[in-house]
Amino acid sequence: MTFKSKIKSLVAVTLLSGFSSLAAAVAEENNGLAPEATAADAKISFWDLPYLEKAFIDTAPTNRKDGIKVGKLSVDGGKKASIIKLAEEIGDKKHGDYDSLLIAHKGKLLFESYYLRGRINLAHGQASAVKAYTSLALGRAMQMGYLTMADLDKPLISFLKDLDPTKLVKGAEKITLHKALTMHGGLSVNSDKWKELQENPAQLQAQGLVQTLLEHSGPITKESQVYKYGNYNPMLVMTVIDAVVPGTAQDFIKNELLDKLGITNYSWQTHVSGLPQAGWRVKMTSRDMLKLGSLIINNGKWNGEQFISANYLAKATSGIVKPTEDWMPEAYRYGYFWYQTNVTVGDESYDAKFAWGGGGQRIIVVKELDLIVVITGHDREDKIMAQISKAVLPAFVE
Repeated sequence: MTFKSKIKSLVAVTLLSGFSSLAAAVAEENNGLAPEATAADAKISFWDLPYLEKAFIDTAPTNRKDGIKVGKLSVDGGKKASIIKLAEEIGDKKHGDYDSLLIAHKGKLLFESYYLRGRINLAHGQASAVKAYTSLALGRAMQMGYLTMADLDKPLISFLKDLDPTKLVKGAEKITLHKALTMHGGLSVNSDKWKELQENPAQLQAQGLVQTLLEHSGPITKESQVYKYGNYNPMLVMTVIDAVVPGTAQDFIKNELLDKLGITNYSWQTHVSGLPQAGWRVKMTSRDMLKLGSLIINNGKWNGEQFISANYLAKATSGIVKPTEDWMPEAYRYGYFWYQTNVTVGDESYDAKFAWGGGGQRIIVVKELDLIVVITGHDREDKIMAQISKAVLPAFVE
């Protein structure tokens, strides 16, 4: 395994006491630099990207002048032993197929590691964590005055002026932003019908997407508005963003969200509606995921200025509803495309808020510990959260 530190001799002595396998590789490989994707790597499929021969583990991350402050694990916070042990185990694939683990504490990146298909400069698929990013885009629109907290409870169709309300199903007005953001929209358009509708993409462009869905859905009722993950809800929200901001949602996300955070190494695919994808198909680097996490931990502030509506963010990352999907842990709650759960460390319980995407994509924020943990992976089982609770959080409990 590769391990970098500016004080090589001291680190080597320290690691030899309990981590001899790591100490033998102190900054000898990669010249102490994190693995990077080549131009050729960036052009091939993620699934064709070769695995790293050795994991890269760094307790003193490099300042890459990317807007992320760096520090040293144990010097600026945290206990090394359990984190390095977990990193070794991830490198040995004892917990599944993961590509990166980054830890920031008190505003500084203190630990950075890459495994398997992880590369520091390669944007990684985010899967359903993108839903949480769509929520941030809505919060940004609110901070800029294009929406208010009161708008969350208004009929979603009231923001879409291009709709023909005479053709919509009964109860269409019952769908609010709040309902869509908590996966309670209540649409009932089955997958076969959706495939058929996509054969005529012209009718699905922009607000045409909502028009078409609300023409072919069953009635929206109290009984239909139960928690149902996905179910077009993210794209309902994206359509509202596109309708209320100047220009397009695509331009807004780029110019008013990502560019201002210094996030330039990404890809954000387009939905059949012509709008940005709202629930998946976005790639982003692990370091840039940290920036999104910092918005949560700083109550929506970026560089000292309010960037996301603080009131919106507080609600978005709270446990508003209980998910009912059988694959979601019992203790998880759902806000506005963000998850919330309580994590127990010793006798204390900590409020954890996180974006979560299949395969192991996570941005985990624990405000009480001033802690952000970023994970990327391609693991089917995706059970790394238990190890974060066991090994990482306790390392930052004083």
